[in-house]
Order: sequence, then structure tokens, then C-alpha cells
Amino acid sequence: MLHFFGTAMLKKLKQRSLQKLTEKNLKERDLSQVNAPLTRLGFLVDESEFQEFDVLYDFASVLGIQRKDVKVFSFLESKRKLPSLRNNQVYNKDFTWKGELHNQSAQEFLDIPFDVLIGYYKGPNEFLDLMVSASKAKFKVGVVNADPRLYDLIIAIPPEEVNAFRDELKKYLKILNKIS
Repeated sequence: MLHFFGTAMLKKLKQRSLQKLTEKNLKERDLSQVNAPLTRLGFLVDESEFQEFDVLYDFASVLGIQRKDVKVFSFLESKRKLPSLRNNQVYNKDFTWKGELHNQSAQEFLDIPFDVLIGYYKGPNEFLDLMVSASKAKFKVGVVNADPRLYDLIIAIPPEEVNAFRDELKKYLKILNKIS
């Protein structure tokens, strides 16, 4: 009983810490480059909802950028039993109870000043929300049910409707002069 109580309490404490850090990041966000044209695109994905990463890399050709300029990073609640070939993954355990991220490749991803970062997951997700808020991306796009405080644009299309989302994204990026 005591162990369960301790675990539940730690989980609640971790959630609160993640939310506090997200709030802090939102207040400190630099919006000076929000209108930069698209040359680098990043995706943060909840891997429990979406695994077809190749489709996301294909956004490059539609948006007029090179595939090498697209990066995908995924979140999983916990590591799978089977080894994964993906090295761009972050797990619940990579966040301390204080909400601090201890995953070098995830931190490197967040430090990339993407021209556009897409939170490609159905919100809310405290871990991915924190990552979006911590990202150095210049312009942030979310999907249906995303927290509007995190994003500059929300496209009300669920992640599983990839083609519809891609077409809508392209339309808005043209309107915003991020692509020609």
C-alpha cells in the first residue's frame, strides 16, 4: 500500500513539475523569428498513436525542402521489450520527478531552431507538451485538440489523416509566406 501511494504521489509530482516547466517555457519563448521561411522541419510524435514516420519525411518534397532537413522525434510512455532501431526516442523515464529531461538526443533535437515544428500528437500529453514548449523552433504547429498556448497554428485534423493534414499545412504555410 505504501509503495503504491509513493508511486502515485511521485507521478502527480512529476505531472505538476512538467506543467510548471511548460508554463515557464511559454513565458520565455522568443517570437522574433516566427515569420522565418521554411528550410528545416521537425516533428514531435506520440509513437503509441502514430508509427509511419516515412510518411512524415515525405512532407519534405510536398513542402519544397530536402528530406535531410526533416527530423522526427518520438515519445513512448515506456521502452518496448523488443529493441528499436530508432534512436530519436524519449521515454517517461527520461524525465525526472522535477520534469527535467535527461536524454541527450532529445535535448539536441529541442535545441535545433526548426523553422517549423509540428506537434504531431493528440493532446494533451505532458511530456510532449513540455518538449514543444522547450523547443527552439521558430513557428509551431499543432493538430486537433492541441493546447493553443503551445502553438502558433493549430490544424484541426487528427494525425491519422496524414494527407489531409499535409495539404492543409501546405496551404497555410503558403498563406504565411513560409513556402512558395
